[in-house]
Amino acid sequence: MSESTWVKRQFGHRARLALSPADVRVLDAQAHAARATWNLLHDFWTMTPKCRRSLKAADDAIRQARKDFDWLAVLPAQAAQAVLKTYFQAWKNCWDGRAEEPNFKSRIRSVMSVDIPQGRDLNIVRVHRRWGMVQIPKLGRVHFRWTKDLPAGKRADKENRITGARLVKDALGWHIAFRVQTLEAEPKPHQGPQVGIDAGVNIPLALSDGNHQDHGRPAQLPDGTSDRDKWLTPKEKEKLLRLEREAAHRRGFRKRGQKPSRRLRHTYDQIKQLRARATRRALDWQHQTTTHLARTYGTVVVEQLDITNMVKSARGTVEEPGTNVKAKAGLNRSISQEAWGRTVTMLTYKLARHGGELVKVPAPNTSRRCSACGLLTPGSREDQATFVCKNPDCGWSGNADWNAARNILHLYRIGHVVAVPAAGRCSRQARKRVKPATAR
Repeated sequence: MSESTWVKRQFGHRARLALSPADVRVLDAQAHAARATWNLLHDFWTMTPKCRRSLKAADDAIRQARKDFDWLAVLPAQAAQAVLKTYFQAWKNCWDGRAEEPNFKSRIRSVMSVDIPQGRDLNIVRVHRRWGMVQIPKLGRVHFRWTKDLPAGKRADKENRITGARLVKDALGWHIAFRVQTLEAEPKPHQGPQVGIDAGVNIPLALSDGNHQDHGRPAQLPDGTSDRDKWLTPKEKEKLLRLEREAAHRRGFRKRGQKPSRRLRHTYDQIKQLRARATRRALDWQHQTTTHLARTYGTVVVEQLDITNMVKSARGTVEEPGTNVKAKAGLNRSISQEAWGRTVTMLTYKLARHGGELVKVPAPNTSRRCSACGLLTPGSREDQATFVCKNPDCGWSGNADWNAARNILHLYRIGHVVAVPAAGRCSRQARKRVKPATAR
């Protein structure tokens, strides 16, 4: 058996927790303590002279603060150490040029989370088909939704195990995100066909073979404006509009600097729940679609897009104001809702797991060039949805996104490829070759 037969993979799995109101208050207190620990650590690091900054000094400061303040002691010691580790990693990312300097975490804007760095403390047990139990520090045994087989109990070993978890709260409640490490056989090369994909707004994913992937939710309303709530049903849209009007009405009675009332906070929570439901539906469609593409095609070709520049505002400056600002803002919202970058990330690790390959090609002129004659003729892309070649010797016409997908696949076949990192090395999944002696 060759050395490349087995591959060690790391991925995440998120599950919903079933908590009582008392459990929710405990986890809320731990999350606020974790955020406060980060802020206090940031104060300590920025106010201490450089000659006295060290990991040991920061560790000693955290330990002393946990002894002096009871509201910090509600956070488990391992979670506090995880905050310290994450903070130092943030500075390393800044020094390496991968991110900006770490800053304070706001109570309103920051995500409430608590880290459980050691997987052996979880003691995961499957209760029955739909539910499992996990041990959470300073909380006890908690039920969670069992939607995926996890390497727990007798199935866990050195190579197939859960290395840790993170508790995360969103508008739908508390969830647990497991960090899973498994040892799997390296897949054989996928023998499926090649396909080019053009990410668009009218057609979310246009394929070069005509098998377009559409979620059936129009990006624009009949009046031409962007539909920011396209993942909600008509009744849910009516409810959202009513809640937003109630929030605006109640917000008008609040004085400057006054805390929002309980009714206003409840209205905000209902709005967040609807927004979170729409986000989960979009994620579900992306997961199902990318899984289908990874199982069907061996090579998937996409454009190398700079989405950050594509969604920049057209407002301009006071001296040089922009034009069509409202239309550009609607287009930016539609692009952001489609989450093209997340789709590419999903395709990357899913194709690697099925033996496929993701390839990127340059994006310029893929939507302006005719896929039949290969020429750039002015006026061929007059309509946003239709491409009509103005070359007298060609005259080909068809869907504009389909034309771009055919051009993307053609660029790959003639060798115009953009160098990208190795497939499978992304935030959701990592691959590591191991020796056959560790294979099970």
